[in-house]
Amino acid sequence: MLVKRLNHFLESIIKDGPAGVALSVIKDNRLLYENYFGYADIDTKTKIEKDTIYRIYSMTKIVTCVAALQLVEEGKILLNDPLSDYLPEFKEMSVDIGGNRDSLNVIKATQPIRIKDLFKMTSGLTYGGNQTEVERLTSKAMEEVRNLSGDLHTTKLRIFSRKIAEIPLAFEPGTDWRYGISHDILGALIEVVSGMTFSEYLQKNIFDQLGMHDTHFQLPEEKKERLATLYNMNEQGHLIKNTVIDHASEPVPLFESGGAGLHSTLGDYQKFAQCLAQNGTLDGKTILNKHTIQLMAQNHLHPSLFHQLGWNDDNGYGYGLGVKVMIDQVKGGSISNIGEFGWSGLAGTYCLIDPKTNLSIVYMQQMFPHNETIYQPRIRNIVYGSL
Repeated sequence: MLVKRLNHFLESIIKDGPAGVALSVIKDNRLLYENYFGYADIDTKTKIEKDTIYRIYSMTKIVTCVAALQLVEEGKILLNDPLSDYLPEFKEMSVDIGGNRDSLNVIKATQPIRIKDLFKMTSGLTYGGNQTEVERLTSKAMEEVRNLSGDLHTTKLRIFSRKIAEIPLAFEPGTDWRYGISHDILGALIEVVSGMTFSEYLQKNIFDQLGMHDTHFQLPEEKKERLATLYNMNEQGHLIKNTVIDHASEPVPLFESGGAGLHSTLGDYQKFAQCLAQNGTLDGKTILNKHTIQLMAQNHLHPSLFHQLGWNDDNGYGYGLGVKVMIDQVKGGSISNIGEFGWSGLAGTYCLIDPKTNLSIVYMQQMFPHNETIYQPRIRNIVYGSL
């Protein structure tokens, strides 16, 4: 039943949706479903295959948060520690209380950014943009780091952290939820605490442990031909190659972005997801303790902030330590379990992890707009409805 339902659904969406899709469902470390439909590249008729590589964008965030939680388990950091204990540039922060597009109205922050605020997106750090002066300054900092070259004597991620600390916060830490660069700064924290570059830390402590051999920030030259083409769907429903955001096969060509920088395959990311679904251990390798995963997959937001989650709130999710967490099946119309958690990526990739049933779902596509509000809840309900 599961195979038939998922095949039918995936075949239906590539008719007027993404060029190609891939989906894997694993329970109790046993493969229940894996299939590939459509093309990695339409022009060359290159089909989606097992070794196709995808830009996973914000699914990078779960990896980053797991890495940082490893440091919590080792006693090297505490969630309630002020961030400035490790990144001193964040010691004296200001807050923009005006929120205007062309000017700042700044006061001194009364609360420090705590490490847990980076996980929870309650730090006051935001993404770049044009709606406020804080967003504009953040975009400027990102552009300045993008243009750095030569011998920098430190990582771009560390430089980025220092530049961001010069910008006022969008709100008092801990008082609001704002999707932004918090997990990129978490990557800088990992560098300082571990003494490794961010990519080195991930390679040693996650990728090598789980045999994730095709997961990278910057793709090796010999693997670039396996990267699926990124498409924009225009108003007429036609897929057009997006070449602007894909410079040198690096979707965020700034630094080793903990928020959006990784490439991966369906199989690689499924190893990571299934490991978390099995309480942090896969094939004898443990990357996180089950108690830590239990903390990660609890809602950490006050109900007054749920509305900031947008469609995730509408679908019954709260927010944990870097992941959305199912907390209200009735509100979301979901037949998944309370406590299942995960996140998605900008081009429509999706991950669901359920330690209660040792279930993990990983879905891949490469399209803007992603249509995640259409595809992802249906995939979730098909899987749970067929178990």
